[in-house]
Amino acid sequence: MGRRRNAPLYKLFAWVRRQSTKVKTFLAAACVICPLVALKLLVHDHNQFFVVSEAVHFAGILVLIYKLTTQKTCSGLSLKTQELTAIFLAARLCCSLFMEGDIHTVLDFVTLVSTLWVIYMIRFKLKSTYIVELDNMPLYYVAVPSAILALFIHPYTHHARIGRILWAFAVYLESVSVLPQLRMMQNMKMVEPFTANYVFALGVARFLGCAHWIIKVYDSAGKYLYLAGSGYIWLPMVLVAEVVQTFILADFCYYYVKSVMNGQLLVTLPLPV
Repeated sequence: MGRRRNAPLYKLFAWVRRQSTKVKTFLAAACVICPLVALKLLVHDHNQFFVVSEAVHFAGILVLIYKLTTQKTCSGLSLKTQELTAIFLAARLCCSLFMEGDIHTVLDFVTLVSTLWVIYMIRFKLKSTYIVELDNMPLYYVAVPSAILALFIHPYTHHARIGRILWAFAVYLESVSVLPQLRMMQNMKMVEPFTANYVFALGVARFLGCAHWIIKVYDSAGKYLYLAGSGYIWLPMVLVAEVVQTFILADFCYYYVKSVMNGQLLVTLPLPV
C-alpha cells in the first residue's frame, strides 16, 4: 500500500484535489477534449466508435455474468437498470433487423441475450441476495418520458413510422437507463468491484458514442445536425441524449478512477445532498 500511495498517479491525484475549482474545471475540460482530439486523429472511420461502444457494453455485461456465476450474489446490482437495458436493446434490435442488419444487429442481439440472463439470475436464482429496498427508482420515471418524447421527436426517413418512433424511444431510454443503478449505488454508499467495473464500462461506451456525434458535428461545422430527411430536431436530440448519459456517468467514473488511484477495492460515493 505504501508503494501505491507514493506512485506518480496517486501524487498527481492528490495534487488535483488541492487545486481551486477553476483549475479543476479546466483540467476536467482537458480530460474530455484531449481524448476527443486523439480519437479524431487516430481513427479515420468514426462510425466504428459505435461498434466499439456496443462491444464495451457487452464486455460490461460479461463482467456481471462472471460475478453472478462465481460469487453467487447480485448484491449491489439494480434489476430495474437491467430491465430498462433489455427494453431499449429489444426496441433497437427490432429496428435494426429491418433497417440495418449489420454488426450492430449482432452486438445488440448478444448483449440482449446476456442482459436477459442477468435479469433471470436476479429475479429467480439469486433473488435472496437482491436488495430490493435500495433499488427504489420507479421505472415509469424514465420509461414514460422517453416514450412521450419519441412520439413527437423521431427521425423522418422512408421507414415505417412505428419503427422510427421505436428507434427514438431506444435512444432516449438508453440515455437514462443507468439512473436506477446509480441511485442504488448512492443508497449503498459503497460499490463492490464487479458492479463498479460494469458501470465504468458503460461510461466508456457512452463516451465513445458521444465522441462520434461531437466529431461529426465538428467536421461538418454543425451542418450534420440538420441533415435533410432526418428532421430538424431529431439529430440535435440524439446528440443531447448522448451528452446527457455521458455526464450522468461522468461523476461515477471520477470516483471510480479516484478509488483505483487510492488502491481501494470498493468505490466510495459521496453522500446524497
